[in-house]
Amino acid sequence: MKKMMVLFIFCMEMAAAGTLHIATAANMSYAMKDLKALFEKESPRTHIEVMIGGSGKLAAQIRQGAPYDLFLSANMHYPQKLFEMGVATDKPVMYAQGALVLLSKTPKNYEIGLGLLTSSMIHKIAIANPKTAPYGVAAVEALKKAGLYDAVKPKFVYGESISQTITYTLRAADIGIVAKSALFAPKMRYFKAGKHWIDVDASLYTPIAQGMVLLKRAAANAEAKAFYDFMQRDEAKKILHAYGYRLP
Repeated sequence: MKKMMVLFIFCMEMAAAGTLHIATAANMSYAMKDLKALFEKESPRTHIEVMIGGSGKLAAQIRQGAPYDLFLSANMHYPQKLFEMGVATDKPVMYAQGALVLLSKTPKNYEIGLGLLTSSMIHKIAIANPKTAPYGVAAVEALKKAGLYDAVKPKFVYGESISQTITYTLRAADIGIVAKSALFAPKMRYFKAGKHWIDVDASLYTPIAQGMVLLKRAAANAEAKAFYDFMQRDEAKKILHAYGYRLP
């Protein structure tokens, strides 16, 4: 009888627990681990499942009915479109601003900034695909404003998301234009400013405003709303700042 009571209580607790499905832009994959850990510590009955990918691809999945509760995009465009289509409950809220860096696995002379990309020693440049990844759009914009795009475009190796672009940067290319947030992951802290990476001049690209929306399927989901609110709290902002994001 006692065992049955314990089993009953366990089942009731599991029923009370909820699983939250979050689709998040690839640049957020590092910060999301800490955000997820803090939220689950505060709400131990909530389990978070995270799907990481290019913002464009995730938005397409949501339009096709993918069962996500929240969408954290790398720009405002995709969540705004979902809102206009009636898929999201409200207009997107900006939760962070991203930044670009030039990154190489070996030390480089970064004195001439983006001009380094025209060097005959640079054969392959990894960038995120601008068709699906907002960080790719920003990279292209920066190169065009710097007057370098046509000269370096033949060297491009496209990643379908910023995380894939980082992989290409470290394994298949000579250098890459990637999200600054990646540098704050534990496995990336070997790379030093001025030696392996530099900031891309922020005046060369439109600020990468990252938007979040609560999706209609989760309109009555208290846990989804709780995480949505959590992302706008000081605790979450401190984590985002620690990963190199600018705060709204």
